[in-house]
Amino acid sequence: MLLKHSFFRGLSMVALVGCVATAMPVAAQAQSFKAGFVNTDRILREADTAKAAQAKLEAEFSKRDKELRDMGAAMKAASDKFERDAPTMSESQRQARQRQLADQDRDLQRKNREFQEDLNARKNEELAHVLDKANRVVKQMAEAENYDVILQEAVYVNPKHDITDKVLKAMNASAGK
Repeated sequence: MLLKHSFFRGLSMVALVGCVATAMPVAAQAQSFKAGFVNTDRILREADTAKAAQAKLEAEFSKRDKELRDMGAAMKAASDKFERDAPTMSESQRQARQRQLADQDRDLQRKNREFQEDLNARKNEELAHVLDKANRVVKQMAEAENYDVILQEAVYVNPKHDITDKVLKAMNASAGK
C-alpha cells in the first residue's frame, strides 16, 4: 500500500512539473503579445480630415438643400392656399389644382430622394478616404510600436488598449503637413 501511494505521489509530481513547464512558455508568450484598439466612430467624428470632409460636403450640398427646403415651403404655402380657396372653387378648378399639387409633391419627393442618394454616395466616398488614411496611420503605428494586433470593433476593450487618441494625434499631425 505504501508503494502504491508513493508511486501516485511521484506521478502527480511529474504531472505538476510537466504542467508548469508547459505553462511557462505560454505565460512568457502572453506577456510579449501587444494588442491595441481603435474606435472608428471617434476617428470619423474627431479627426481633422473627417471634419474637413464634413465641411466640404456641407459646402457642396448646401445650395441644393436650401432649394429643396424652399420648394417644400412653397409647396406647403400652395397647399394651405388651396385649402382656404377650395370651398369657393368650381369642381373642375378644385380637381385641376389637386392634380397640380400632387404632381408638385411627387416632384419634390423625387428631388429629395435624389438629393439623399447623392449626399449618401458622396459621404461614403469621403468617409472611405478618411478611413483609408486612418488605416495607413494605424498600420504605420503597429509596425513602429510592434503591435501584434489592432482591432477596430470589439464588444469590450480595456481602456489601456485604446490607442484612438494616438491615432487621432498622428492623423492630425500628418494632415497639417
